[in-house]
Amino acid sequence: MATGLTGPSQGMRGHVAMLVFSALVAGSFSLGSLVANEIAPGAIVAARFILASVLVGAAALTTSGIPRTALIAPWRYFVLGGLFAVYFVLMFEGLKTAPPVSSAAVFTMTPLMAAGFGWLLMRQITTRRMAVALAIGAIGALWVIFRADLSALLSFQVGRGELIFFVGCTAHAFYTPLIRALNRGEPPVVFTFGTLVAGSLVMTAYAWPSLRATDWPGLAPIVWITIAYTTIFATAVTFVLVQYATLRLPSAKVMAYTYLTPSWVILWEIGLGHGVPGGMILAGAVLTIVALLMLLRDEDGVPVSQAG
Repeated sequence: MATGLTGPSQGMRGHVAMLVFSALVAGSFSLGSLVANEIAPGAIVAARFILASVLVGAAALTTSGIPRTALIAPWRYFVLGGLFAVYFVLMFEGLKTAPPVSSAAVFTMTPLMAAGFGWLLMRQITTRRMAVALAIGAIGALWVIFRADLSALLSFQVGRGELIFFVGCTAHAFYTPLIRALNRGEPPVVFTFGTLVAGSLVMTAYAWPSLRATDWPGLAPIVWITIAYTTIFATAVTFVLVQYATLRLPSAKVMAYTYLTPSWVILWEIGLGHGVPGGMILAGAVLTIVALLMLLRDEDGVPVSQAG
């Protein structure tokens, strides 16, 4: 079992990786909402896994190579690939009936669940400062998600779609500390490749009827744009970023960056011409940044295997 890389510079690199990760994930939400009813969830997830496997596999061969030792205990890749497949499929399934605002609120529960799983699997302890940072980030994210509308927050009701997505988020939160628990020293790109290949096999078996029934040539251009984006950026690149960061940061810190996703979504919506939010909403985004600054200060030179 890998113990992770240590040192302040390694920790900072992990934070930068997750900053990029949160921006890319936000794009996936914005584009995914445009095609939720255009293609079966299993089909689009299977397609993005298969295509991402090709991209990451090529990257692995041209950089670190794929050592034979990476093939030891292949069950690890099926566990990780299966968990992330569950997350992606249930995200699309949940969005069929759950409003985007409610789904985003469920997504912000992931960091707290990741902290719990991190303690169970790796005995990673959340410090007081880190707990405060997570709380501030959660408040800021919810403020952004509900667009500074207290009545919208108070009227939040959990429906079938939200419950489905919550199960997916639980799988996502469990996946994060498992990377560190199951990694045996493989480079992130190699470990990512194994996870994607296993996930592709799982998804192909699960979604085979949907894959055959989909009229691929007849799909709208926006669907192909979404598949391309989610394959390259929201699957291949984010897989590498999460695994890179997880080897350098505690699980709770890695998942804390999900709090930035609503703020990135706002920027994506502005870029898509959907208008600029008001100042009260931007105040929530500032709170998430404050939370992240607190997390950045929570290193103090302590090795990742011991840091909170």
